[in-house]
Amino acid sequence: MDIFTLFPTISTSFIVISAVLVAIGWRQIIQGKREAHKKTMIAAAVAAILFFLVYSSRTVFVGNTSWGGPDELTTIYHVFLIFHIVLATVAAVFGITTLTLGFKAKYAKHRKWGRVTSVIWFITAITGVAVYVLLYIFYPGGHTKPVWEIILGA
Repeated sequence: MDIFTLFPTISTSFIVISAVLVAIGWRQIIQGKREAHKKTMIAAAVAAILFFLVYSSRTVFVGNTSWGGPDELTTIYHVFLIFHIVLATVAAVFGITTLTLGFKAKYAKHRKWGRVTSVIWFITAITGVAVYVLLYIFYPGGHTKPVWEIILGA
């Protein structure tokens, strides 16, 4: 495994871990295990933050992977990727909001936001894994320049 696939594998793993922890946390709260729920959801948030740090670092220092699949699938892939990115952004904002409501003990709002946030997070994780599979397993692509090289014109 080279550096171009190592970081994406690690970051995708963190998103999967985060989604699994959200599912566990959801079950815990249904069972009335508030303290366990809180700890699990914090762990899920940490996993999501670790994803973001690894993903951002890769983008800055290594670059992203360009589409390597057939030309006839390029448009479909890019539409799917845009859907995933928008969904991930919404999920991050909703996640921060949901956590904040929980920490402020606004449980009625936290409960309403949490249900929606969890579903969006699961879909984001699934589409993230799909992007990973498309880019690194089915159709390994080329690599773009790191952001720092683009900024400096190197």
